[in-house]
Amino acid sequence: MKKFFKIFTSATVLLILIANFGSAQDLDSLLEKGDKLFKAFDNEGALEVYKKADVKFPDDWQVLWRISRSYVDIGEHMPSSTDEQEEAQLAKYDMALEYAEKAVQVAPEESMPYIRRAIANGRIALFKGVFSVADVVEAVKEDCLKAIELNKASQSDIAVAHYVLGRTHDRISDKWAPARAVLGLGWADYDSAIVHYKKAIELKPNFIMFYLDYAKALLEEDEYEAAKENLEMAISSPVQDEDDEQRIAEAKELLKEVEAELN
Repeated sequence: MKKFFKIFTSATVLLILIANFGSAQDLDSLLEKGDKLFKAFDNEGALEVYKKADVKFPDDWQVLWRISRSYVDIGEHMPSSTDEQEEAQLAKYDMALEYAEKAVQVAPEESMPYIRRAIANGRIALFKGVFSVADVVEAVKEDCLKAIELNKASQSDIAVAHYVLGRTHDRISDKWAPARAVLGLGWADYDSAIVHYKKAIELKPNFIMFYLDYAKALLEEDEYEAAKENLEMAISSPVQDEDDEQRIAEAKELLKEVEAELN
């Protein structure tokens, strides 16, 4: 009887291990499928796959942050010319924040959930006006710093945390310093923006968005030669994001202005 029990127990454990291994393979397959759609800029298709994964594997942080990313990508490309369209767009960003919050709760020691929460909050702040939601802007900064401190993501993902932090410093610095201080945003400055933009480019070179926004920050400091170099890099870098063609066109126009200023 004892021998039978040992065999039965071993067989049960083996079946559980096989079942779990199969589940892991299934999850990896769904994530791979969704990621391929994401890279092909099919945001709706990617979201559909990730939502299926969420049903089969609830509370998996890798699924949750990807769903958050999809909602942001969808929201960014929605029309916003009417009040109804704006409300629909904001609803997508709110969903992105909800899933990012879940990811942080499930995996507080991973960097990606904080990066995605920073991005979702960043979109909400830009939508509502960064100076009307100072607490949200503060949350963006804190999440980026946390992601960088943990440093538990790929080099290119940590680069995104630096970029978002740099952009946050950049956007907030547009406002008069004393007014920012009253709102509790006196910590923002262009020097910090430039530091984080440079770090983002160091970690993830040849990414158009990084070069373009870095060049804009340099122009705020009248660094025309450095801005020119980064605009040229933006123009010559490969397309990796669905908005890169627009960014290249913007970089070309801005480069003309910089060259005119230098000549």
